[in-house]
Amino acid sequence: MKYDVLIRNGRIFDGEGGRSFIGDVAVLDGKIAEISASISGDANKVYDAKGLWVTPGFIDFHTHYDAEVEASPGLKESVMHGVTTVTMGSCSLSLCIGSAEDLADMFSRVEAIPREQVLPLLQKKKDWNSMKEYADHINSLPLGPNVSTFLGHSAIRAFSMGLERSLSHSVKPTEQEMRQMEKLLQEAIDCGYLGLSINTLTWDKMDGTRFRSKPLPSTFANWSEINRLNRIVRKENRIFQGVPNVSTKYNVLLFFKESIGVFQKKLKTTIISLMDPRSNRGIYKLVAILTRIVNTILRGDVRLQAVPAVFDLYADGVDVVVFEEFGAGTAAIHLADLAERRKLLLDSGYRKWFRRQWTNWFLPRVFHRDFNQSKIVECRDQKLVGRSFSELAKERKQHVVETFLDLCAEFGNDIRWYTVIGNDRKGPLKYIVSHPDVLIGFSDAGAHLRGMAHYNFPLRFLKLVRDAELEGKPFLSAEKAVWRVTGEIADWFGLDTGKLKVGAQADIVLLDPNGLNEKVETIQETPMPEFGGMVRLVRRNEEAIRAVLINGKVAVENGIVLPQIGKESGFGRFMAYKEKDYLYSSRKGQKVKSTASVA
Repeated sequence: MKYDVLIRNGRIFDGEGGRSFIGDVAVLDGKIAEISASISGDANKVYDAKGLWVTPGFIDFHTHYDAEVEASPGLKESVMHGVTTVTMGSCSLSLCIGSAEDLADMFSRVEAIPREQVLPLLQKKKDWNSMKEYADHINSLPLGPNVSTFLGHSAIRAFSMGLERSLSHSVKPTEQEMRQMEKLLQEAIDCGYLGLSINTLTWDKMDGTRFRSKPLPSTFANWSEINRLNRIVRKENRIFQGVPNVSTKYNVLLFFKESIGVFQKKLKTTIISLMDPRSNRGIYKLVAILTRIVNTILRGDVRLQAVPAVFDLYADGVDVVVFEEFGAGTAAIHLADLAERRKLLLDSGYRKWFRRQWTNWFLPRVFHRDFNQSKIVECRDQKLVGRSFSELAKERKQHVVETFLDLCAEFGNDIRWYTVIGNDRKGPLKYIVSHPDVLIGFSDAGAHLRGMAHYNFPLRFLKLVRDAELEGKPFLSAEKAVWRVTGEIADWFGLDTGKLKVGAQADIVLLDPNGLNEKVETIQETPMPEFGGMVRLVRRNEEAIRAVLINGKVAVENGIVLPQIGKESGFGRFMAYKEKDYLYSSRKGQKVKSTASVA
């Protein structure tokens, strides 16, 4: 038999948690043709995988690649780490419907991608304005990974009500507007979207000049509006993705209530996110226990998203998303002109306000607001690099807030600093990533380009698991760890991927376990030509990934993404929710009976 690709002598993980074994995998016409201890025959491409892990492609179910996929459809920063399927449309944001300006204003500031890049990109590229047109458009791109998507509530609310009306607490959608939202949601589901995403976190703010610093449209909806839309999501067995107000935390109970399956059909609900934050060391266990109660006693189906690594953050001056959770921080970020911002930071009244809020422990918080836990990493004044704001405040005999504001006024966004938000304790982190109600993900890939770098989270997770095994203190088997970033996610999200079995789409990773070393944790910076040369934070280790196959085609070799990725079709595809009886055929433009994803 002549195969397209033959992988020999690798340690094979099926993505379902089954025991791994040494064997061969053969690929033909984009599918896995055979898996066996030994396969005879030849192939156009043969890999000797001795000493390597052969796993399904990893799945990143929480990204904000909605803009980047238009500029660079290869999404190479994820593909190089073995991610072969991504999900967009998160946190109520999607680019499926609406004007270019409205969408740019909703998307840019929240996801920390410059509006001056996003708006012209959408004005140039956007030629769709329906659920099907968007799905067909995504499928027409020369994708690197497979792409699935949620329908963003902010997008359909702004489109149905008009952006200005959607941004007012005093305005509720009319019955006609509500029916329009329901119609759009049903159309999205018919086209294979995964479900509905909403956002109730008020420190996610609008960009632009028209409604700058207002929260997103989704945050203005009352729960009866959400509940009405979820009737469709529940009926269609789809997924409800939500961002609770993580500052106050109380409305997470509404998400739990929505999922409960007592006297109603349970609703698959995924919430952002479970973390061990420095600001509240006990909250992760409380939320995990509540979720267990909902999923067992109350018959719900809630999954908490979690980053399986230290959650760290880089910031340029005051321009950092966690400052949006208190009024003084938002007031500074509101001023896009850095000269005006400098005047504000030097204003005595503003400084008192900032200090009062920064030090008030009774105000809800996610960010720890502890300048002892900071380090300056870049500045024109080299004497400041490597030092914390607290150290400098002691030298200057100032309150640390005064020192911070002085330096931000002096250097603007040219003073860059680092802190850790949470997940810095190994014990709680292992508890989180082992929890049965947790899904490993929440990378935010494609967003916060200067602030965070979780693109390679599957590798960091596998390193955490393997390190514990090497130390003689295992907490998860390698097989279960691989399942957690492949088959478990695929099954819960209804994606036709994540398994190594005969007949499955050949999305395969060849991983060198010896490459799961400290380099996968090391931060780097790399320019993004697709966004005007903007520098993005990444973590890379070419030693870890030997090869990646997407749809049976080689996409990565020796840690390097091949040049045809993002230029040639035949790799990734628009991946619809696979359990829908009727899906729109992107080729024929008509409904066809199917149990598979849109081709």
